[in-house]
Formats: sequence, C-alpha cells, structure tokens
Amino acid sequence: MLRESATVVVARNETWRGSASTEPFEAGWAIEAVIFVRALKAPIGAMPEVRVEVSPDGIRWLPEGTRFALPAEEDAMTMARVSHFGNWLRIAADLHADTELTVLVTMHLK
Repeated sequence: MLRESATVVVARNETWRGSASTEPFEAGWAIEAVIFVRALKAPIGAMPEVRVEVSPDGIRWLPEGTRFALPAEEDAMTMARVSHFGNWLRIAADLHADTELTVLVTMHLK
C-alpha cells in the first residue's frame, strides 16, 4: 500500500507581529505531520516559542501540546513533528510588541 502524502504552504512571506497564526489546514486523513518554519528576513527582537494548535471545526482552536522555537536568524529553520491531531491543524505564536518575523511555513503530511 502506497501512503498518501502532501506538502502545503500555510504561510508565505507573512510578517508576524502580535498574535499570529498560519492558515488552518484540514489534515484528518494524515497520520503524521512535520511542520517547518523558515525566517525569510532577519527577526526583530527575541523570538517566542510557537505552539501547534488543533480544532474540530477549523474555527475554534486548542493547544495540542507541542511547542518549538521560532527561527532566530535569517534563513534559519525550525520544525516539529506531530501526530494524533484530529482534523484541523495550524501553528500560532504571541510575539511581543517590539518583535516581528517574516515566515515561510510548510506542513508535510502523510
């Protein structure tokens, strides 16, 4: 049996300030996801952690429990692996007032 896989871009060239999140992605068919965050420009300020969030409907969100660092320099990448996430998946972060990060976020699902 050949497993299905997909790569999706959920944030491209977005500058995150304040409360930020990716577009939600409906991934209930997948067993696992690897999420990559790449800094497209040099970050401004100290980067907080980003959290993985899940949702039953793509509207209301809960933290899944996985947290990981945002990239701390231009062109750096960070990532997380998640499983058992139900149907809807995204990442979100709360950046301080003097902090910003321009991101490319991709999800790799299978």
